[in-house]
Amino acid sequence: MKHRGRGTAPQAQQAASDPLEHNALAGVAERVKAFQARHLTPDDVAVENEDAPVVQVVQLIITQGLRDRASDIHLEPHGKVVRVRYRVDGALREQIELPGAIGPAVVSRIKVLADLNIIERRRSQDGQIRMRIEGREVDIRVSTVAVVGGEKVVLRLLDKSRPLFRLEQLGMAPELAERYAALLRTPYGMVICAGPTGSGKTTTLYGSLSEIDSPERNIMTIEDPVEYSYASINQIQINEAAGITFATGLKSILRQDPDVILVGEMRDAETARIAVQSALTGHFVLSSVHATDTATALHRLLDMGIETFLVASSVSAVISQRLIRRICLNCREYYEPPAPEVAFLRSTGAAVPLGGLIRGAGCDQCAQTGYLERTGVYELMPVSDTIRELVVDRAPLAEIRKTACYEGMRTLQEEGARLVQAGVTTVAEVVRSIYTVGMQ
Repeated sequence: MKHRGRGTAPQAQQAASDPLEHNALAGVAERVKAFQARHLTPDDVAVENEDAPVVQVVQLIITQGLRDRASDIHLEPHGKVVRVRYRVDGALREQIELPGAIGPAVVSRIKVLADLNIIERRRSQDGQIRMRIEGREVDIRVSTVAVVGGEKVVLRLLDKSRPLFRLEQLGMAPELAERYAALLRTPYGMVICAGPTGSGKTTTLYGSLSEIDSPERNIMTIEDPVEYSYASINQIQINEAAGITFATGLKSILRQDPDVILVGEMRDAETARIAVQSALTGHFVLSSVHATDTATALHRLLDMGIETFLVASSVSAVISQRLIRRICLNCREYYEPPAPEVAFLRSTGAAVPLGGLIRGAGCDQCAQTGYLERTGVYELMPVSDTIRELVVDRAPLAEIRKTACYEGMRTLQEEGARLVQAGVTTVAEVVRSIYTVGMQ
């Protein structure tokens, strides 16, 4: 069994003084040996007690993932080993390798926790685990899939103890945050948050709700899942087995006299159509779509079959976003950027600051990556009368983008370059997360 290091964690100073206390995975090898000595089958795990070796292995893997701020844990069978990888700050890294023999038992234990069928090993399954780890409430979304060599499992960790962010904490430039907050205070219409999976859309939507939450408003949400609970907001959890989908839940919300409606995601035409109609009938609607940028988000609604005049009339603004890694504050250093990085900055209208650019040299606190934590990069496009006309005419994406930039929109690339100039992130990180054409 191989360890790949402790990884990134806010408790780095504590780890330096007592690494074994911080590194929960240090105890995995002993449990693996104990498991191998018992010669159990995967099905035996269903009746194992909390002190059983495989039970503790799963607990330690999740515990270390939470300590390392991992958003996802991947358990992947590869012949004689099971590779365990953590996604931290958006990047996957290998953490530990387990013997292949314990893999099926680990998968069975996770299935038991998620109330999944441990006998079914060929079909994909999805479930959820709720547990308390080191005093923190954690919700874990579980996904299994059959691959060559066994079953791959991905655990998505939702730390309930993590504080909800307000707009000023998300990483928006001050002037952009001010413009966005003003748009949130319109009495009706729709604001769409666009971006790929894992770009922080849900966090921005929650931050938006924090901005407008008040006793005078009836705010209701329909989500899958409800990741964080608000004491003052009425939240509905999708439950397809009970007939509660985005579309049916949204219809129920409209009968509850809402002022503000949050639709976690517009996945299909029916949901999008109801959301659009809600925005046109005096409600303020917040929602998200999977799209690469602001202009593409409007075309996504058109591609779903929503009429052009309905999209043009209902959408007030689109905000697109990405999450990029921040330079570790503990190991920052100046360097002279190579020609391709200078060219990239110039292509966005930015210049290299005097003294050069900043990067992370790598240290124990950032697991030698040079990055620690993430921040948001945003592109805000208010839907003006000119853009509405372009939508009605089904104008090409390039024309909508060009018009939005002419009206003052700063693109994701431009905002990324601004953060590079400010020493928040690096050109390499902006290219990895935002720029769609690789540097030559």
